[in-house]
Amino acid sequence: MKKGILFFISLLIVWIFLAGTSQQEIIIGIIVSLLLTIIFFSKGTIFSEFNLNPKAIFYFIIYIFVFLWELVKSSFDVASRVVQPTIPINPGIVKVKTKLKSRLGRIILANSITLTPGTLTVETNGEDYYIHWIDVTSDDIDGATKQIVSKFEKYLEVIFG
Repeated sequence: MKKGILFFISLLIVWIFLAGTSQQEIIIGIIVSLLLTIIFFSKGTIFSEFNLNPKAIFYFIIYIFVFLWELVKSSFDVASRVVQPTIPINPGIVKVKTKLKSRLGRIILANSITLTPGTLTVETNGEDYYIHWIDVTSDDIDGATKQIVSKFEKYLEVIFG
């Protein structure tokens, strides 16, 4: 129940930041936030896996900046490969492992990898992820995990447990 209330408040705050503070917009925001909270928390979905404590919220904010930084870096890397006369790629599928136990944390990790240019999550199987990598620099599990997963995982572990 506590997580549901915090989820509702979080949604409402985001709504107010995006939509504004007029009375009509706040009323619509309350209705939408309430409906989303009821939908997501009525059946004990994976959204109940959020850790709503100050440390997790702080790590979530840091995670957003880490993800955006990795997104920019990899975008420039892929763009620089494309404009070269001979495209310097070494594509392949590598296996990486995650320590995350939370289903939602694993989903967000897979999506973060996929949204970063140059990598694509092909399949997940428990703690194993199969990633298509545009330039395979390490084909051993530990090396690939360190280069692809670890930059996201340390924050997601705190956020989702």
